[in-house]
Amino acid sequence: MAYVSQEMKKALAPAIKAVLAKYNVKGTIAVRHHSSLVVNLKEGALDFIGQANADNKAAAEWRGQEPHVIEGNYQANPNYAHESGSNKIGRFFEELIAAMKGPNFFDDSDTQTDYFHRSHYIDINVGQWDKPYVFKK
Repeated sequence: MAYVSQEMKKALAPAIKAVLAKYNVKGTIAVRHHSSLVVNLKEGALDFIGQANADNKAAAEWRGQEPHVIEGNYQANPNYAHESGSNKIGRFFEELIAAMKGPNFFDDSDTQTDYFHRSHYIDINVGQWDKPYVFKK
């Protein structure tokens, strides 16, 4: 059963803050429902929204569909966020996810048998529904 405590958050916070500082991004760290470690990205020097729209446009063109336009906020998928079209944003997500997992992370889940067992879940929010991410060059 996934579980993350405030003590675990405090232990992981220095590594997370170091990644945010390295890439000049401001964000907050929180715990949701005692099972998810959440990083909310508020503003910074990386254009997450612009890159997400470019990635969505490329994927939609490949499929022959209309692209989904992101306006201000989205939740990054920790399984695929590092596959961004931008190398710098991809490296940021790789380092952030590694810092959020920490040294004691494990995932023994088997979705085929509907068995989920991991140390904790990871959520990365770029902006919020009521406060969009601000890109500062």
